Amino acid sequence: MAAARPSGFRSGALCPQLLVTLAILIIASEACKNVTLHVPSKLDAKKLVGRVNLKECFKSANLIHSSDPDFHILEDGSVYTTNTILLSLEKRSFTILLSNTENQEEKKIFVFLEHQTKVLKKRHTKEKVLRRAKRRWAPIPCSMLENSLGPFPLFLQQVQSDTAQNYTIYYSIRGPGVDQEPRNLFYVERDTGNLYCTRPVDREQYESFQLIAFATTPDGYTPELPLPLLIKIEDENDNYPIFTEETYTFTILENSRVGSTVGQVCATDKDEPDTMHTRLKYSIIGQVPPSPTLFSMHPSTGVITTTSSQLDRELIDKYQLKIKVQDMDGQYFGLQTTSTCIINIGDVNDHLPTFTRISYVTSVKENTVDVEILRVTVEDKDLVNTANWRANYTILKGNENGNFKIVTDPKTNEGILCVVKPLNYEEKQQVIVQIGVVNEAPFSREASSRSAMSTATVTVNVEDEDEGPECNPPIQTVRIKENAAVGITSNGYKAYDPETRSSSGIRYKKLTDPTGWVTVDENTGSIKVFRSLDREAETIRNGIYNITILASDQKGRTCTGTLGIILQDVNDNGPFIPKRQVTICKPTMSSAEIVAVDPDEPINGPPFDFSLESSTSEVQRMWRLEKMNDTATRLSYQNDPAFGKYVVPITVRDRFGLSSVSSLDVTLCDCITENDCTFRADPWTGGGGIQLGKWAILAILLGIALLFCILFTLVCGASQTSKSPKVIPDDLAQQNLIVSNTEAPGDDKVYSVNGFTTQTVGASAQGICGTVGSGVNSGGQTIEMVKGGHQTLESSQRAGHHHTLDSCRGGRVEVDNSRYTYSEWHSFTQPRLGEKLHRCNQNEDQMPSQDYVLAYNYEGRGSPAGSVGCCSEKQEEDGLDFLNNLEPKFITLAEACTKR
Repeated sequence: MAAARPSGFRSGALCPQLLVTLAILIIASEACKNVTLHVPSKLDAKKLVGRVNLKECFKSANLIHSSDPDFHILEDGSVYTTNTILLSLEKRSFTILLSNTENQEEKKIFVFLEHQTKVLKKRHTKEKVLRRAKRRWAPIPCSMLENSLGPFPLFLQQVQSDTAQNYTIYYSIRGPGVDQEPRNLFYVERDTGNLYCTRPVDREQYESFQLIAFATTPDGYTPELPLPLLIKIEDENDNYPIFTEETYTFTILENSRVGSTVGQVCATDKDEPDTMHTRLKYSIIGQVPPSPTLFSMHPSTGVITTTSSQLDRELIDKYQLKIKVQDMDGQYFGLQTTSTCIINIGDVNDHLPTFTRISYVTSVKENTVDVEILRVTVEDKDLVNTANWRANYTILKGNENGNFKIVTDPKTNEGILCVVKPLNYEEKQQVIVQIGVVNEAPFSREASSRSAMSTATVTVNVEDEDEGPECNPPIQTVRIKENAAVGITSNGYKAYDPETRSSSGIRYKKLTDPTGWVTVDENTGSIKVFRSLDREAETIRNGIYNITILASDQKGRTCTGTLGIILQDVNDNGPFIPKRQVTICKPTMSSAEIVAVDPDEPINGPPFDFSLESSTSEVQRMWRLEKMNDTATRLSYQNDPAFGKYVVPITVRDRFGLSSVSSLDVTLCDCITENDCTFRADPWTGGGGIQLGKWAILAILLGIALLFCILFTLVCGASQTSKSPKVIPDDLAQQNLIVSNTEAPGDDKVYSVNGFTTQTVGASAQGICGTVGSGVNSGGQTIEMVKGGHQTLESSQRAGHHHTLDSCRGGRVEVDNSRYTYSEWHSFTQPRLGEKLHRCNQNEDQMPSQDYVLAYNYEGRGSPAGSVGCCSEKQEEDGLDFLNNLEPKFITLAEACTKR
């Protein structure tokens, strides 16, 4: 079939570009191919005529020249008109000269312009087609210029199937621009396959169209597969580049270095990327103020930089640039747009604040404080109300006593000089102060010949003022011995007139005197002892007695001072022992530390001498002293005195022999710590009795509580004999097995004393196991246990016989001490014990467990062990069926019995 044969489209013409039809005719040439461009009769200025492949002719060309000044050739081979051209004739030509300046090689390309006036006619369906050696049905590249002016319909190309040699072929197309938006843009002639465009197309809206071409016979037969057909819209430079902002605003600091970046501008172009239509070039076309030129712009990136370091905000604080962007890499026929760029010059601290005057004079009255005495002003050319402009004032000299301070007025930037400590005219009548000023921000320029700080001098004159008396110093002292006689006179407080430095005319008065020891002379201020002085009195601190004096002049002006009377110590107090109660715990202590004190000064105090002071030899025999240091001794007992309370008199002497006797109440007690033992007086004899400590009392109470618990247990045990029988709890098997190590013969008698039943049982492995073993319910044989007495085992070989143990209640009951022979015991216990152990050694599946049973040992006929049946709380009517449910727990009991 024809559809299976390789076939294809054949092109009848190429697409028009920018209102022209470009056709390249290959003509033999020595250098390069000639180029023919089909153009309309009128060509507007700065319009694209077509493109010439320069690389195909001469790849290494670095110089391009046109022989016709009406045409301009770009690096990519684009041919643009420089002026409006009217083609009066059908043809026009010019030459493109390509040359390499390095090797002086040149080549030429001849370009012919032809005016297209004819439109291709429809090809008849029966017209013979050129036979090809190889037939194809494949897409043919096609393109058209955007915004084409026609004439419309505009012929694009012809598609034809090779099967048209054998069939009548109808052509059709589908896709965007045909039956999809934008509809009816393209159509194809059914018979010829000529493809037409009906109207202009904007590339920025549609970059290309993907159509599908079909070839069918009149009866609907399709000899060819659908053919994808791409129509690319060639770009025309119809969009102006646009800046991203109408006005750009940047800021750069003054005195910036050359080449500092100011900012970057940016523009966009909707034309086809990576073409000359979108190759933008930036430039500065104007500056306000125009001089000097301080900025440049990178043509490709739009980055603005400085070309000078002479930016001075104080001269010009703002520049306005007019900037331009142009496509076609800045060619004169490229489209361009302008914008505005405002550059603000930022301030730096390049100007120092300077005082408007270098010296100032002011005055202030003495004794005046917290007042403003002067305001100083400065000049600063930096930006107002910034850290570069705000001033910081400081006092450099003349304020060693801290009389002044200077602060900044935040509104006016003035320096305010204040007095913060009063001045004294009598001391200094004039003070010279040097002040300096700097900015809050550091100075940006390095100081060379001139200093980085401006200074000024302020002369402060101190004015005199009539003042009252001056109490200076405010605290004065005198020395008086504490044993001074009443009426003795001593110097007192002295106040002065600050102008005359004299004390004449000043009157004195005592304001405070805590104990009323002295009087003050009104005219001289001297003091007289009114009462005996005591350095050791409670009102004395550190040996100084303070009184307050008021001094006044004739005008009634006053001042207040303090007179400190230093009381010189004399040895008028003997040392004594402040702690009179001493406790010695004999089990843990053998002595006690005794410390003495002396109210006098250390010069009249230690080292102390301790001795026992007693008229009887008993004290000397029981006690002794051992020196520890200058102020302490160790009191220890000897000859093992009895517990009790003793009085021990001790004499203490200071270094000058002044002494005192201190009687100590020494307590010897059986205690661990001193707090555990105290003594109380006997109200009848007046003697001291020992009072138990808290630990002893606690021990007694615990003993009493334990005694009551034992008594309560005995009472409860006896009362159980008269109560109704109890049912053995189900969890009896949870109780622990207590093994008794007593195997010696015991007393198997039961006695009744005072209504309570007392029983002694010799426990042994035989007794325990025999009783428990015989208590197994096997073959109807049962043993019951009754609480409250001693039971003996009665054996019976009859099946179904009910065995009981007699209860021992009240009175004296003799117990049968007879024992069974080994054969009797073995025949009774072995079958039952073996059966029970066999069951216990099996798991739930009746399989043997891992445990094993040892042989039960017979301990002999004469075993003194009694029955454990007396431990049961079961009564005679209750059986021992619970033993059948012991299961694994019974293994422990059985193994213990066998190991015994």
